[in-house]
Amino acid sequence: MRTAAPRVPGHAVFFPAAAAYAAAVLPASVLAMLGHAPFLAALASPAAHAHEMLFGFTLAVIAGNQLGPTPRARLALLFGCWLAARAGFIAWPHAIGTAALQGAFALLLAREVVPRLFTRAKKLRNRAQPLVIAGISACSVVLSAAFTVSAPAVQHRTAFVSVLLLALLMLFMGGRIIAPAAAGARYRQGGDMGPRVQPRLEGALIVLMLGAIVAAVLTALAATPDVAAGLLLLAAGGVAAVRAMRWRLWLVHGRPDLVCLGIGYAWLVAGLSTLGAALMAGAHAVEAVHAITVGALGTLTINVMALTQARLARRDPARETLPLVATALVTTAAFARIAAGFLPGAAHSLLAIAACAWSAAYLVLLAFLLRTRRVVPPLKPGTQSEFEC
Repeated sequence: MRTAAPRVPGHAVFFPAAAAYAAAVLPASVLAMLGHAPFLAALASPAAHAHEMLFGFTLAVIAGNQLGPTPRARLALLFGCWLAARAGFIAWPHAIGTAALQGAFALLLAREVVPRLFTRAKKLRNRAQPLVIAGISACSVVLSAAFTVSAPAVQHRTAFVSVLLLALLMLFMGGRIIAPAAAGARYRQGGDMGPRVQPRLEGALIVLMLGAIVAAVLTALAATPDVAAGLLLLAAGGVAAVRAMRWRLWLVHGRPDLVCLGIGYAWLVAGLSTLGAALMAGAHAVEAVHAITVGALGTLTINVMALTQARLARRDPARETLPLVATALVTTAAFARIAAGFLPGAAHSLLAIAACAWSAAYLVLLAFLLRTRRVVPPLKPGTQSEFEC
């Protein structure tokens, strides 16, 4: 009788790896961009910084969250491609082999995740999740290829589109994590469960964000201002704000884990709104982008990883303190990074503060993941964690 291949949960490998890499690569890239680490010259450009934060760190978080129990050989292949791509980019960012490794990881991940999610999606709006993951994987391939041919305009636009795709993924995640958890907590405390997914608002957000992504691509091809994308992003920020207000998180007591998730979603609302306004005005948009990537993405990834691990370890996430500390540190990092754009005289100091706070946040998360890892029970084949991106 043939036995099934041993399986390992994707989060057991990719969550600690993502946390460790986030803690290391962001301060390394900041040092390189400030000219203090010539041996890390590969990370000294904003495009390289974006490449490793979006497709080194964030794609690893997506892998850990979405893979589920995976045959060991397949998981080893995925992780090996990811690890080799990280080393290759730092040493040889323009090499074809580095782009091939990154492309292999992104495409293998999409092959593992996207078909299953499409099959499970019974409603049209639920297909946004696999569509976005496929889009992020495609952007990873395009951006890596752009480094091999030294195409800075393609690098910049691909990174921007990737940020918008990740913002859409986080908006989708908010409805599937924060809303049910808040409604359930209110019900247990004797209150009204209130609105959960809010399908009409979620559908509107998907349409607006996909429209903004298409507009961003078309305006790049036509070399025109991003006014249309800005208008759609501004509208998406407004709809997301209405959606968050209807969750009424302030009525939930004794759930600091939900407060942390709410902070991440608030960063997303602020980032989309200010990014939309900046694009419409033709103004500098870097600070708004960092509200999304540092504030929202940093806060939400930390809490999703921590909450997933806590649930699997049969621990009450409301009683965990390390995620609270990590969230406070990421919030500090976000404010410092944004302030650096408005205070050029103190920019170096603020960037150093932001990098140190970010690194400390992910070291705290890594300590939490490793401390609780030994008590995580094995998952049955085909099961997913409660918290899905």
